Amino acid sequence: MKRTKKEARLKRKIRIRKKIRGTAERPRLVVFRSNRYIYAQLVDDTEGKTLTSFSSLVLGKNLTKETAKEVGLKIAELAKEKKVEQVVFDRNGYIYHGRVKALAEGAREGGLKF
Repeated sequence: MKRTKKEARLKRKIRIRKKIRGTAERPRLVVFRSNRYIYAQLVDDTEGKTLTSFSSLVLGKNLTKETAKEVGLKIAELAKEKKVEQVVFDRNGYIYHGRVKALAEGAREGGLKF
């Protein structure tokens, strides 16, 4: 039986999450992409808490590469307020291109180190 796109992404997500963990000094930058919006959050896995989050829903814009880059810049700005310099990037099973890549580049431009 063939896997659906969602099932394949969830399998990749599990495989990735086995290897990466976020800490207080270096939280995990998680990306979630829906058809209309893109979301990013910083997670401390040792405490099990979300430090900060931001999405294109807050901007009120439709999902484009430019919007994803804006979200990356804003999450980097929020991370700076929390005194976070380095993060572990969790693409959440999505392929690293297009909007996910634009968000990562925006976060790097904002000053985060992966």
